Amino acid sequence: MTSTPAAHLPASAVPANADAPASTASAAQSPPAAALIPDSACDAASPVSPSGAPDTARDLLARADQVIAVALADGALQPIRTELDWLEQDGLRFSVRWVSSLALKDRARVDTVTARRPDFNPFLPPEPALTVAALGDDHLVVLNKFPVIDRHLLIVTRRFADQRAPLDEADFAALAAVVGAHGGLGFYNGGRIAGASQAHKHLQWVPAQASALGDFLPALRPGEVLDNPALPWAHAVVGLDEAAWPHPAKAAAAVHAAFRLACARLELPCAADPMPPYNLLVCRSALLLVPRTREKWDDVSLNSLAWAGSLFVRDRSQIDGLRRSGPLAVLAAVCRPRSG
Repeated sequence: MTSTPAAHLPASAVPANADAPASTASAAQSPPAAALIPDSACDAASPVSPSGAPDTARDLLARADQVIAVALADGALQPIRTELDWLEQDGLRFSVRWVSSLALKDRARVDTVTARRPDFNPFLPPEPALTVAALGDDHLVVLNKFPVIDRHLLIVTRRFADQRAPLDEADFAALAAVVGAHGGLGFYNGGRIAGASQAHKHLQWVPAQASALGDFLPALRPGEVLDNPALPWAHAVVGLDEAAWPHPAKAAAAVHAAFRLACARLELPCAADPMPPYNLLVCRSALLLVPRTREKWDDVSLNSLAWAGSLFVRDRSQIDGLRRSGPLAVLAAVCRPRSG
């Protein structure tokens, strides 16, 4: 067991400005469709190129580190300390984190995160002290206010869009800009049942060390659509061409096309508004799509990061339930069953 000040907490259980645990998640009250984050929210943001990526995309994390340092010093950024355990099943390893019983301040922060506030939208506008950079005309990169992993970034739309709305070209361009420059894992919780607590559309990104997604994926070629027969829930994996990532427009188009292929494989209407609930995970080698049917398992909230081997529980006692049932059965319980 390990105690860590910035351990990884699934976004479905994280901040008031990301996704709170599904057990308490609720969609925030939708502001008017025309509501727009003002330019003042990103006055200190990095310059933006016409293509929609930062002029120097590789500088995004350096900029994030600067904002993190200042936000920690002035209290705008409030990391949550967690403890860590591990569960293994069928050769797959899951990290399980919970808030330390000794960290009363951190437990209070989790309570703040998970409190339902339908009249509160933390993204319209985001806190200036947490705003990292602009990504084109449509998105801002914002720090997770209550991170449990360093450099947890939120990619939020400047204009209000519902979290259940279909992802569009601008969304995939913003995600591709970050993954293309820094690798790691991009993900999206498509609606409350998929672990999203905020109604305002936002994608998320975590560094590679926070994800074990590769362990869950079959070997596949770019453009190939498969599933992993070892996993008992419905899902689709699409191979991505890693040679496309240095070219933001090409990479964005490739990820968007892969998303459509995965939706077709799973018979999800990729342009429906609202979309059925789903979790989307993207790394440089593949895209994973998982349709969802339930918000939680036995009061344990699950979001995209669960399908990359990362679980979060509020209390250590809940780990016993996960261990008894097995993490694969837990994930399968909130998804469509795998056919065939």
